[in-house]
Amino acid sequence: GPDVVKTVTNEVVTAEELGGASTHTKKSSVADGAFENDVEALSEVRRLVDFLPLNNRDKAPVRPFFDDPARVDDSLDTLIPDNPNSPYDMKELITKLGDEGDFFEIQEDYAKNIITGYIRLEGQTVGVVANQPMVLAGCLDIDSSRKAARFVRFCDAFEIPILTLVDVPGFLPGTSQEYGGVIKHGAKLLFAYGEATVPKVTLITRKAYGGAYDVMASKHLRGDFNYAWPTAEIAVMGAKGATEILYRSELDDAEKIAQRTQDYEDRFANPFVAAERGFIDEVIQPRSSRRRISRAFASLRGKKLQNPWKKHDNIPL
Repeated sequence: GPDVVKTVTNEVVTAEELGGASTHTKKSSVADGAFENDVEALSEVRRLVDFLPLNNRDKAPVRPFFDDPARVDDSLDTLIPDNPNSPYDMKELITKLGDEGDFFEIQEDYAKNIITGYIRLEGQTVGVVANQPMVLAGCLDIDSSRKAARFVRFCDAFEIPILTLVDVPGFLPGTSQEYGGVIKHGAKLLFAYGEATVPKVTLITRKAYGGAYDVMASKHLRGDFNYAWPTAEIAVMGAKGATEILYRSELDDAEKIAQRTQDYEDRFANPFVAAERGFIDEVIQPRSSRRRISRAFASLRGKKLQNPWKKHDNIPL
């Protein structure tokens, strides 16, 4: 407690600051959620337990549902703003995909640039991992990588299928991230997805750049179905940054650089190059996302996959 801390390190801190609800839900990520009172806590825990199987040998539970799996939602066609740098709320997409708009979020207050939680599709529990463009433009950093990796590992441990919604411009740059070992923590997410044997469906809504694209359940990590909206951009990096590196000798000529940037955008600011190479299974219309994702998970219900035997994995701790 605070007294021990003061004695040992001479640091003055309150009990709430040292180990209170906000500390453990926003900073340390030790707790998954905090509630106003015990009644709310109990009701939310009941909601959570209802999404989970009884043990690791059972399949995720299937509940009665009253939402058409083939429901078309025209509003999704206008979810992505015209300006590629404008944010939008990824939670809107999650609630429009799930049965009856029901979404139970895990660790809502920690690393808000990534969203983790549960929805149901055709009554079956599905774990969702999604970038949140409204926070840090949806970049992956140390905290979000750890948060998502732990969630993916949990879903895989309990046979819960995973839906990944991708809009990620890359890993967050900067000295604090590098000194904290962002590559090692990003590798945890890569490892979690690579080892997971549950059904994995991925939908790329907008940006999917570089290594961050790879670690977000790409086809390279044994994704079963990888879909993209027509607004998806799958490339090493954004057009401006890429042209400034590729054509450094032409940087003095603004007109030439503008033309090169336009050429890069025309070639890579769409999902069709990736689809040509088999990294995207299909480019789908946003409005039909629920129908296509539901059908993908339905076709994967009998999926059986076993990893090669080894004494144990060498997870990047």
